[in-house]
Amino acid sequence: MIFTHHILTACVLALAASTPLQAQTLPAPLTDKPSLYVQVEGAREDSQSVSLGATVPWNHGWQKEWWGGLVRGHWDVYLSHWMTDGTAGRVHSTVLGITPTLRLRFDGGRSPWFTEGGIGINYASPLYVTRTKAFSTRFNFASHLALGYSHGAQRQHEWQLRIQHSSNGGLKKPNPGQNFVQVRYARHF
Repeated sequence: MIFTHHILTACVLALAASTPLQAQTLPAPLTDKPSLYVQVEGAREDSQSVSLGATVPWNHGWQKEWWGGLVRGHWDVYLSHWMTDGTAGRVHSTVLGITPTLRLRFDGGRSPWFTEGGIGINYASPLYVTRTKAFSTRFNFASHLALGYSHGAQRQHEWQLRIQHSSNGGLKKPNPGQNFVQVRYARHF
């Protein structure tokens, strides 16, 4: 968990140093374009994860005004490597997932700040097992909530602080689930 705290601290400091934190009106964003990202994650029991992924916007032009902001959707496709201490030593699981995601960008879509959430599915191989819990299924649901900030000339750089829960939704016992705190950097193209 110490590793995760250092990564989170470094990412927050990098964000603070790279851009002003007040809301501002920016030029037309690239954030409605695909992105590639890297993500680091930490959880209890010294569980860590590293993810590589991509976001692909839904039908170009799909958007809805809501709560004074602008909502858009995208697919989030990722490959993660989960690591933890198990009863017989270090445990590794590879997780492949896809999540339909809704993003609300504030101030009619002009703010660099946004929030997002999604519920998708993932597949873990082998089953994820820690010292204190064991998943009973390889297929699981993954839900997340995030707060993010975009910067750059066209908001092509993006940082997110996320909370993700992964479990089988009670379809089979045991269903301990795993909660991760995540930091993501994405680059839109």
